[in-house]
Amino acid sequence: MSDVNASPPESKRRGRRPAGQDTKTALLDAARAVFGESGYEGATVRAIATRAGVDAAMVNHWFGGKENLFAQAVLHLPFDPTQLIASFLDGDIDGLGERIVRNFLTVWDATDGGVFPALIRSIAGHDLAAQALRELFMNKVFAQLAAKIDVDQQDLRATLCASQMVGMGIVRYVAKFEPLASADHDTVIRAVAPNLQRYLTGSLD
Repeated sequence: MSDVNASPPESKRRGRRPAGQDTKTALLDAARAVFGESGYEGATVRAIATRAGVDAAMVNHWFGGKENLFAQAVLHLPFDPTQLIASFLDGDIDGLGERIVRNFLTVWDATDGGVFPALIRSIAGHDLAAQALRELFMNKVFAQLAAKIDVDQQDLRATLCASQMVGMGIVRYVAKFEPLASADHDTVIRAVAPNLQRYLTGSLD
């Protein structure tokens, strides 16, 4: 039985979320999901706000629009590159490729690829997505790693490593080609790590 004294439901929620929920964080989480599904061009402010459970006006309130929301949700590096590289180097150099692949799989699988699908699906419609992808894999990770282990042809090695990991990420988390998309970590590591190891420390001739 309905309560005749109850207030009519609001057709659209406006303002801050109730019960202390963090509207900004909810929008960032929703944006990563929607950009990951639709890319920059396909994602709309309304879809992101709906996913977050808030009025679309909150996007402008917190971020000034879709562009800045994309920058904060997707383009910021989701890790500390210095700590990441230190974890890669923590062990025998011959196990470097295995540690790298295992790390990426562990982190990405826990978040269904994290911001990676959003970057890939946004490259065609947003120049900064390609720049962020290059910054993430080349400048911040593999170029720095190649310099740390002091190998020859560092730029080429870094590019080859980036191509391997970006390719793996696209197939597993964006295109979702089977059986790689659902393969267990050990299977993927056995297949991919030797290539990465050669790119980093082996002969390129």
